[in-house]
Amino acid sequence: MSVTSRLAGRSGRTGSAAARRLTYLSLLAVAFFSAFPLYFSVVVASRHNSALAQVPPPLLPGGNFFANVARVFDTVPFALALLNSVLVSGSIAISVMFFSTLAGFAFAKLRFRGKNALLVMTVATMMVPLQLGIIPLYLLMVKIQWTGTMYALIAPSLVSAFGVFFMTQYLSRALPTELLEAGRVDGCTTWGLFWHVVIPAARPAAAVLGMLTFMTAWNDYFWPLVVLTPENPTVQVALSTLASGYVNDYVLGLTGTALGTLPLIIVFALLGKQIIGGIMQGAVKG
Repeated sequence: MSVTSRLAGRSGRTGSAAARRLTYLSLLAVAFFSAFPLYFSVVVASRHNSALAQVPPPLLPGGNFFANVARVFDTVPFALALLNSVLVSGSIAISVMFFSTLAGFAFAKLRFRGKNALLVMTVATMMVPLQLGIIPLYLLMVKIQWTGTMYALIAPSLVSAFGVFFMTQYLSRALPTELLEAGRVDGCTTWGLFWHVVIPAARPAAAVLGMLTFMTAWNDYFWPLVVLTPENPTVQVALSTLASGYVNDYVLGLTGTALGTLPLIIVFALLGKQIIGGIMQGAVKG
């Protein structure tokens, strides 16, 4: 090997190592700037309001976090709000995962008349803004006497047009038709195929859909504000109450925000393994 070839090889390895270091530094910077707002909210939640006027601002947690948490629970029914949000978001996420996977399987792999037209109509409903149907939906809730209850939040969101479209696109590529035909040869019914073949294949996408749906339901503010009472709120309505005083108590609001963010982190931790597993599975297949 000539001297020129050896120098070129060393230069290539050096350039590759520099590119990897630059990639890692970029990822660390993105992770830092993404996590810093949450960390700073915890820092503020553990201090007094006077700490916000300090220059430079404090960057280490103080010792008042649990006292501020107690103030949050004394100011609004935050425990009830957490329970309501967990119940509503969990029910909606499970329902959307199940029905979207079921409908996605039908649209992706079954043959029936009007399939394409129904799929187009389902996707078209995504273009209708929520505010356009809020009045008739509220009148319906009044008529069936669901105002002020969790049923009014859960029932309109049991299935999602986005979820149906998402699972249809995923199953049309990730679920081989030959696998379904083999199951039919073994005597499996359509319902049996869904339980034993489709659900295992759809698990990574369903985990992503469940996480997105849970976050959307958890962060929903407008419809719970309309249909619920102040005595029976969700987390977002309770947080708006914390921030609605004549003088804004930023420490109180950020303490409630930190508490309201914790369930989202737990959900991501529970579903993250499925999401990463699906990504790695797709990478191996690719």
